[in-house]
Amino acid sequence: MAENTELAIDRAQVKKAVQALQAFLKTKSSSDILLLNETQHITLLFTLWKVPKQPQTIRIPLPHGQRSDTEEVCLFTKDEPNMTSEQTQRFYKKLLEERGVKNVTEIIPFKVLKTEYKPYEAKRRLLANYDLFLSDDRIRRLLPSHLGRHFYERKKEPLSVNLQSKHLARDIEKVIQGTSMKISNRGCCCMARVAHSDMTADEVTDNIEAAIQTFVAKLRAKGPMIKLIHLKSQTSVALPIYTSDMSTLTVLEEALKSSKTPKDKKVAAKKRGKKNKSQDIKQKDTITEKKQVKGKKEAEKREKEDDDDEIPQLVPIETPSKKPKLEKTPKKKQLEKAPKPAVVKKGTKGPNKLTKKAGKTGKEGKTKVPKVK
Repeated sequence: MAENTELAIDRAQVKKAVQALQAFLKTKSSSDILLLNETQHITLLFTLWKVPKQPQTIRIPLPHGQRSDTEEVCLFTKDEPNMTSEQTQRFYKKLLEERGVKNVTEIIPFKVLKTEYKPYEAKRRLLANYDLFLSDDRIRRLLPSHLGRHFYERKKEPLSVNLQSKHLARDIEKVIQGTSMKISNRGCCCMARVAHSDMTADEVTDNIEAAIQTFVAKLRAKGPMIKLIHLKSQTSVALPIYTSDMSTLTVLEEALKSSKTPKDKKVAAKKRGKKNKSQDIKQKDTITEKKQVKGKKEAEKREKEDDDDEIPQLVPIETPSKKPKLEKTPKKKQLEKAPKPAVVKKGTKGPNKLTKKAGKTGKEGKTKVPKVK
């Protein structure tokens, strides 16, 4: 939780900003006829020094009601056993009248919500018809799946109320006339509705002071977190009413250091050691790479110098060995050795095939050619 130290706010400065805003809204309404009967919301815009770690919803009770009498409120109730939807509606209307609750304009049982408001268009009409939604705390967890995301996008999600409370009128009045602020862990800005344009300047300043002090007391953070506070309406510029000093930064740094547990310190030291080791490894890798590049360059230079100094050696060329030529007999000798063919006279038959073959073989076959008579 935050420290229970009140934030020093100049009331006179806040009242001046409220009066200037009201004067602007009067001139705006006089120039525009459509805004004569409409009340505008006055909101507080908080800017924090840092983004919160966890989301949070803060209920802020206000000394003066920040909703006008013309606003309509809808209440979602639980289905009573052994009763129809109409009977449960009558039952809770009687209960509210007996307890003195007059701000609730419509009561919708859970069974009616599931059946009649199941279509998309019916849900959109329900969202547009009412300014505020309340729900019995016994069925609060069942509503998101039946209402849809549009209720939560437009920040009209139902606020839970204990209908079995003994001080029901006081509790409902606090919820209706109070305000709530949603703090997300996605940004450093948050806003809350504080008053309306029909209220007096003193009433608006009282609500602003109460909202700021409760916000500081219930914020889950250590040290001063509020950087800027602005006041604005739906159509006006944001007017600054508080600015923090730069000295709060040093306070925040000290608070962060003191809030760290020994486990967090050990984890931070381990992370630092890992970072240092990774940096050393990278440096070693770069040094080794540089050395390797230098060694390669030096080796290349040495190779070039050695190539220049060396004398080329003459290598004898081996002549191919010639194969001995085969001795060929001249053609004349071959002709002399071959036997002459026998002359055939006219009127005689030529030699048979056998005689031709024998003649061809000659000496090889050692066959004699028979003479023709």
